[in-house]
This record gives sequence, C-alpha cells and structure tokens, in this order.
Amino acid sequence: MSEVTRSLLQRWGASFRRGADFDSWGQLVEAIDEYQILARHLQKEAQAQHNNSEFTEEQKKTIGKIATCLELRSAALQNILTYNKEFPFDVQPVPLRRILAPGEEENLEFEEDEEEGGAGAGSPDSFPARVPGTLLPRLPSEPGMTLLTIRIEKIGLKDAGQCIDPYITVSVKDLNGIDLTPVQDTPVASRKEDTYVHFNVDIELQKHVEKLTKGAAIFFEFKHYKPKKRFTSTKCFAFMEMDEIKPGPIVIELYKKPTDFKRKKLQLLTKKPLYLHLHQTLHKE
Repeated sequence: MSEVTRSLLQRWGASFRRGADFDSWGQLVEAIDEYQILARHLQKEAQAQHNNSEFTEEQKKTIGKIATCLELRSAALQNILTYNKEFPFDVQPVPLRRILAPGEEENLEFEEDEEEGGAGAGSPDSFPARVPGTLLPRLPSEPGMTLLTIRIEKIGLKDAGQCIDPYITVSVKDLNGIDLTPVQDTPVASRKEDTYVHFNVDIELQKHVEKLTKGAAIFFEFKHYKPKKRFTSTKCFAFMEMDEIKPGPIVIELYKKPTDFKRKKLQLLTKKPLYLHLHQTLHKE
C-alpha cells in the first residue's frame, strides 16, 4: 500500500469517526454534514478512471457501497430533523429492497423497453434504493443571493399507469458529474392519470444560484420499482442547465437511461411530445 493510499484511508477513517461520534451524541446536523462530505469524496473515488485511482475496480465497488450507506444514513437523519409530529408516532416499515453499488448492477439482466429501446443488458441504469421523500428545507436567505424552488408538477410517459412507486431523484452536478448539493428524492407520486404521473411537490435547491459553478445542471431521474427483479430502476432522466433558471413554467425533454451526468451522449426517450413539467420560483432578498 502506497503512502498516498494509506493517508487517504486515514483521512476517510477520521472523517467517519467524527460523523459517528456526532451521530451517537445526537448532533444530527453535524453528523449529516460529515457523512455527506465523506460520501462525496468516496463517490468521486468510486467513479474515478483506472489511471487516476489508487484502488482496484473491486475496491472501488466497496467504496461505492460505503458511500451509499452514508447517503442512506444522512437521509434518515434528515427525516428525523424535518419530522414535526409529536412522539409517539407510528413508523411504517420500509420494504426491503436491494442496494446496489456503482458497477454492481452490471451483473443484472434488464428487460428491453418496447418503444424506448432500453439500455440492454449490462447498462448501469439501476441505482441504490433510497427511501423516497428525502426533501430538504429552504436555505436561509442571504442579501443579494437567489434561492430557487422547483415545483415538479408532472411527467409524461406512455406507460405512466404501469409504474410502481414512482419518484424522482433531484441532484445538482458539475460538468464532471460531481454532486454540488445534497441529493433529494421526492415522495412517491401523488397520482397517475392517462399518460402522466403527477407529483406536485416543491424542491428547494440547496445552494444559492450565484454560488453554482459554471456549466452546472439540475438533474431529474424518474425511478420506479420492479417487483420481479426486486430493485428500483431509473426509467429516464431530464436536466435543466443554468441558463434555463427563470421564474415561471418550463417543460424539459426526457432522455434514455442510463443517466448521463456529463451530458455527452444524450438520446431522447421518445419522439412523442412527452416532457417533465416544472415551475420555478426565484427568491431574492
């Protein structure tokens, strides 16, 4: 093991111990921050090209699994912080679903979608299962800074009625596909009607618009549960670039899976006029 690798592992270990200490003492905000920072570093390493990494592909899969666990723990702690009902309250069991690390889903078989073409066997279109509904509150306002609320109204799909437990994962990525804000999941869709899945839910962008890096984009991944294969799959995705941040309604195109965070090989999902319908509200002090 090289000195670089040993130093990296020591820093990760120290970061995890800090997060776990905060967690065990009930300092949830500090624990969430520590877990999310560490998860971002691990995700970056798990996705690094072979020449730019100190780790083998097998080791990077393990690193990806650890990052997933940290994200799930952060989401659970965030739910505790935002849950405003008094104790005692009923906690509904969450169905057991497979959690896949980056690359692990390549060993699964995927069925082809009829019109949409599908990604075929071996495509990384399945992502770690989360508990839907990990929405975060609006950030505090700052003088001269702009906050963005995106209302996800509905998404048009030819087989909308067949989607089980559909939800949307929202993330903000830079040009290299690295997270710039915490990832958020909507609750499961409110209803399905004809060729639309309705959400009607607000997403609060977790960074002031002026602080986003050049070339950043906001991604929306539509996910649904596949009972036969017992995992949650990404059906399609859409994204909105910085020059599209304007108050009012907007419709954006849907693209075929797998999600291309670097926006280099995009393929439209369908030729039919089906889109993701959003409404943007800008808040500036």
